[in-house]
Amino acid sequence: MKRIAVIGPSCSGKSTLARRIGAELGIEVIHLDQLYWRPGWVATPEDEWRRIQEELTQRSSWVIDGNYGMSLDIRLEAADTVIFLDFPRLVSLWRMVKRLVGNYGKTRSDLGVGCRERIDLDFIKWIWDWPNRGRLHVQKMLHIFGDALTVFTFRRSREVRWFLTDLSQPTGHHSSNNTDNQ
Repeated sequence: MKRIAVIGPSCSGKSTLARRIGAELGIEVIHLDQLYWRPGWVATPEDEWRRIQEELTQRSSWVIDGNYGMSLDIRLEAADTVIFLDFPRLVSLWRMVKRLVGNYGKTRSDLGVGCRERIDLDFIKWIWDWPNRGRLHVQKMLHIFGDALTVFTFRRSREVRWFLTDLSQPTGHHSSNNTDNQ
């Protein structure tokens, strides 16, 4: 595990998990939201965004968190491992509320400079619609690239905890039988 893509719905815990994996393995963590969003929530143009990710994925090791479906192919082609947080939407909605309470009006460390935490109806709808849009796209992409990858699919928080426990074992053996290796 040297090139790890952490994907899943908004507010599923991708950034937190990426930081934990990076710390455990001593691998650089890259938060895509930090790079994509410019001050005031201005998006990076798509051609530039693809170029940025192509450069990032050339590094020898990384943990990258974020979906960005329009460029997921770049990360999946370069990754050796994918961790897919396939949590129910209610988990993400609950975590969104917790994030809002703890960070409203602040800029989190995994966001772009000048992007204060905000939650609006569009963001709530994005999370709610994830199973019918984003999840299907991720599954399609994993079907395309999955044979060359080790894929861990977690549907519950406890599966993530078990994975992290396995990861911290001195042998480095990742044997959790609570994952779907697609």
